[in-house]
Amino acid sequence: MWKNRNVWIILAGEFIAGLGLWLGIIGNLEFMQEKIPSDFLKSLLMATGLVAGIVVGPYAGKITDQKSKRTVMLWSGLLRTISVVFMLIAIATGSVWWMLVFFVSIQISAAFYFPALQAAIPLIVKDKDLLQLNGVHMNVATLSRIIGTAVAGILLVLLPLSMLYIGSLVAYLGLLILTWFLNFEENNNNSPAMKNTNGKSSFKDVLPVIKGLPVVFMTLLMTLVPLLFLGGFNLLVINISELQDSSAIKGWIYAAEGISFMIGAFFIKKISDKLTSYTILFSSSILVGLSQLLLYFADVTVATIAAFLVFGFSVGCFYPTASTIFQTKVPKDFHGRFFSFRNMLDRIGFQIVLLFTGFFLDFIGLQLMCVLYGGLTILITIIFYIKNNQLRTVQQEN
Repeated sequence: MWKNRNVWIILAGEFIAGLGLWLGIIGNLEFMQEKIPSDFLKSLLMATGLVAGIVVGPYAGKITDQKSKRTVMLWSGLLRTISVVFMLIAIATGSVWWMLVFFVSIQISAAFYFPALQAAIPLIVKDKDLLQLNGVHMNVATLSRIIGTAVAGILLVLLPLSMLYIGSLVAYLGLLILTWFLNFEENNNNSPAMKNTNGKSSFKDVLPVIKGLPVVFMTLLMTLVPLLFLGGFNLLVINISELQDSSAIKGWIYAAEGISFMIGAFFIKKISDKLTSYTILFSSSILVGLSQLLLYFADVTVATIAAFLVFGFSVGCFYPTASTIFQTKVPKDFHGRFFSFRNMLDRIGFQIVLLFTGFFLDFIGLQLMCVLYGGLTILITIIFYIKNNQLRTVQQEN
C-alpha cells in the first residue's frame, strides 16, 4: 500500500486541505463572535450552508458514479478555493450575508468532493488495506486539525483575520494541484448499476441496495449517534471558553480531542482483530454518551479535557470501522450515490443537532444540555444494540 503513489497524494492532500479547513473554521468562529451575539442565530447561519449541501446531494451522487471521481474532486476543489474569496469579501465589508454565500458555496463543494473521495479510496487500495488506510487518513486529518488550530490561534494574535483565509486559500490551491496528479482506473460509464429500466441512472437506486444489506443499514443508523456531540461541537467550544473565561481552553480542547482521536484510529487495526465491528461501534457510541455527561462539569478544566479525550478516542475507533464496512459491503458501482446519501443524512442530522444546540445553549445552558444529549446518546445506543441482536437472531433462524 505504501508504494502506491495515489495513497501518498490522498494523504498529503488531506493534510494540506485540513490546514486550510481549520484556519477557516477558527476564522469563522472569530467572525461570528464579533458579528452575531446569539448562539441560535450562529447555528441558523451555519445550517443554511448545510441545507445547500443536502439539496445538491442526489445530483452529486449520480455525477460521482457516472463521471471520473478525479474530475469531480478537481471541480469541487476549484469551487472550494473560489468560496474563500467570498469570506474575504465578508471581512472587508463586515457583511454576514457574504459569509452566508461562503457557507453555501463551500458546502456545495463538500457535497461533491467527499463522496468522490470515499468512492475513490477503494479503487486505490485492496480491501484488506482499507481499514488501515481509513485510520491513517483520519489521523492525517486530525493532525492537520491540531496544527491548523494552533497556527490559527497564533495568527489571530499577530495578524488580521483575513490572513487566516489567505492561508486557507493557499492550502486549497495546493490540494487542487495534488488532485491533478491522481491516477487510478475507473469504469463508471459502462456500469450496469448506473442504469434503471429506462436506461437512465437514478439516485433512488441506492435505496434498495441499502435495504438489502442489513449490516450497512444498521451501520448507517449508528453513524448518526455521534452527531449529537459533533453537530454542536464548535458552539460547545465557544461556550466552554466563555464559561471558563479562557481563550486558551479552545486550543486545549481541539488538541486533546485530536490527539485522542489519533490514538483511537492508530489502534483500531489491532482492536478489530479481537473484536467484531459492531462491538467496536456500540462500545464507542456508549463512550460518546459518557463524554457528554462528563461535560456537566464543563466549568472545571480537567473534567473538560477528560471529556474530550474520551470523545476523541471513541470516534477515532468508530469512524474508520464504519467507513470500512461501507466501502467493503456496498457494491462499488453504487459508491458515489451511497456516500452522497450518507453525507445527506449526516448533514440533515448535523443541521438538526446544530439548531437544537443553539436553542438549548440560549435557554437551558451548556451543562444541562450536555446531560440531556449524553442520556439520549446512551439510550439510542442501547435501542440500536437490542435491534441489532434481534436482527441477527432472525438471520440465524433463516
